[in-house]
Amino acid sequence: MNTEIIDLYEKNNVPRNGATGGYLHAYVPNRSKETVKKTHPAIIICAGGAYRFLSDREDEPIALRFAVLGYCAFTLEYTVNAAYPVPLIEACMAAAYLREHADEYCISPTHIGVLGFSAGGNLAAMHATLFAEKEVQAALGAHAQYARPDAAVLCYPVATLDICTHGESCEVITGGDKKLRDRISPEKRVTKDSAPAFIWHTYEDDGVPVENSLLLATAYRKAGVPFALHVFEKGWHGMSLCNAIVSNQTPADEAVYHVGKWFDLAIDWLAAHGFRLEVAGEK
Repeated sequence: MNTEIIDLYEKNNVPRNGATGGYLHAYVPNRSKETVKKTHPAIIICAGGAYRFLSDREDEPIALRFAVLGYCAFTLEYTVNAAYPVPLIEACMAAAYLREHADEYCISPTHIGVLGFSAGGNLAAMHATLFAEKEVQAALGAHAQYARPDAAVLCYPVATLDICTHGESCEVITGGDKKLRDRISPEKRVTKDSAPAFIWHTYEDDGVPVENSLLLATAYRKAGVPFALHVFEKGWHGMSLCNAIVSNQTPADEAVYHVGKWFDLAIDWLAAHGFRLEVAGEK
């Protein structure tokens, strides 16, 4: 596996203006000399952490799961403790950079997805719906045309900045500006151009209520954009892969490991949307 850290501000020639993140960590499968050249789907992973920190349980373990399935996986080290539009611009820079360097990484330029957990799910949902905002256009210039993700996987996302939101995440991403809530709340910004979404949550989540995913799915339905929604009954907030790698392996943890089926469901959904290994040059 090839790994590297990509400075998105440098690569996209965008001024940092104090941003401390904006780094893409690559996990790219080695090309085998024993098989034909293949084109890989790509996934950009946004960990949660209330926009205050990046959870390591929702970062590299996810990338490695995707990489062994033939994905080119990238974790986005986005700037924390920063209000809109900084994290969104960084996510859009990631998609644009990968699309413009698809040949270098043997990536399909039409199969670049974004995945996010909790606050990272808010960022991924914004990426899926707000990729053409004026702030993105101004920051990326000509690169902005490549910013839209082809699909989004949203894991217990902060999908609304309204009454059912996660207070701390909302406060950070809006910078305390209540007028910004409606403008950047993902469930209020879904249009026919939004990226298709796979959404999952648990009924018992008391950190980010399940209403976040229900509201977002309803908005997708109204806009006529394809989506899948899975709500598991048991489980708390921040379960990540729901397995021994990312848990304390207590009896309570082990009782909800079945929720980890979300990953295979997401892989199958992505495959149905064309996210699969292909022989280079073939469709």
